[in-house]
Amino acid sequence: QRVMIITGYGSTETAPFAFTTTWPVEEAGHIGLPAAGMEVKLVPNGDKTELRLKGPNVTPGYWRDTEKTAEAFDEEGFYKIGDAVRFADPDDLGKGLVFDGRVTEDFKLSTGTWVNFSAVRASVIRACAPLVRDVVLTGLDRNYIGALIFPDLEACARLAGLPLDTAAEALLAHPVVRQKFADCLEGLAQQATGSSNQVARALVMSALPDIDKGEVTDKGSINQRAVLAHRAELVSALYADTPGPDIIICLRKGTRP
Repeated sequence: QRVMIITGYGSTETAPFAFTTTWPVEEAGHIGLPAAGMEVKLVPNGDKTELRLKGPNVTPGYWRDTEKTAEAFDEEGFYKIGDAVRFADPDDLGKGLVFDGRVTEDFKLSTGTWVNFSAVRASVIRACAPLVRDVVLTGLDRNYIGALIFPDLEACARLAGLPLDTAAEALLAHPVVRQKFADCLEGLAQQATGSSNQVARALVMSALPDIDKGEVTDKGSINQRAVLAHRAELVSALYADTPGPDIIICLRKGTRP
């Protein structure tokens, strides 16, 4: 029996409800249509469309922080939630909007090519499921995209036939686990259409995100910037002329990272 799950979208600043789906949808990230009373502004932002919101449920600002309040709203009083969206069906606006990543997460390679962070991250998670919990992408002002992969250690243990309490280092060094990651990433590389969506090198992390270092937000999501800042040496290792044995090379036919 199919069970319909209704999606809600918003933030603390929208108290928190702003969009919802009230019909069955198949696509992940479908946020639906605005709640009653919401005003929506769609603003071109690079190659994306930025979502801005106004309504009786939107906060008037931040307590005793006029500077942050001024930064959060545009000249017409719309709250800049920081997300990008696209139409589920440009020919039928009644089918609502789809989340298209954060407008601030995308980055450029050294070639000037834009990388859609949300799309590439999601593709890595799908390709390596169920072995992956989260992914941080690298590549700002670099020649190619790299990935720091945070594994699901229990899934890795089950794959290797090892006890669930096996140390992370031992799990990730197991040949079955390592080969599985390599195969998944190699398959993903063959689907890439160019440098904008090809992960050329990856490193599976034995140390999971550290909440005490701010690598995990108070909402439980990964803090990309904090991970990149605290693990700068590992990021550099992804771009070394001679990659170490822990680096997984993900070549697309006819290319070289």
